[in-house]
Amino acid sequence: MSAANDRWTPDHMRSPANRAIHLEHRRAQLQPLADDLRRIAREMEAVLKEEGRIEGDFPGQPWLRAKHVVKPLVDAADSLEKVLPALNAFNARYQHSYEELPDRREAKRQKKALARQQAQAIEPPGAGQASVPAQTGSDFDEVFDGLRRGA
Repeated sequence: MSAANDRWTPDHMRSPANRAIHLEHRRAQLQPLADDLRRIAREMEAVLKEEGRIEGDFPGQPWLRAKHVVKPLVDAADSLEKVLPALNAFNARYQHSYEELPDRREAKRQKKALARQQAQAIEPPGAGQASVPAQTGSDFDEVFDGLRRGA
């Protein structure tokens, strides 16, 4: 990928090497952001807790209010950290579904063809044509008449 065109396209993502580069670029971008958001959240929470009580607060209410205020920052950091495992999952699924699947299917076809050849080699001539003797005058004809007619 050139410096002039820093946008990733589906064509870039088709190569295992390019997907690895993409993952490393995203890790280099996102991890510092997540770390920065966590740092800001910790510092902001400490500042808010130090400000103390506001008139009319119950015991522990300043602590709860500080947690409530910084929760979106913590959630944003959590979301950024979930992106990297999702990108790893994409890479694994792409590799499994598009790169390895044709090879697995070809191996399966070869295995079936080999089994078919072995079955034909083992089977004696004429074994596939089993002749069934016709029964005439059976004692159970009356019982099976209804079944033959579809009753």
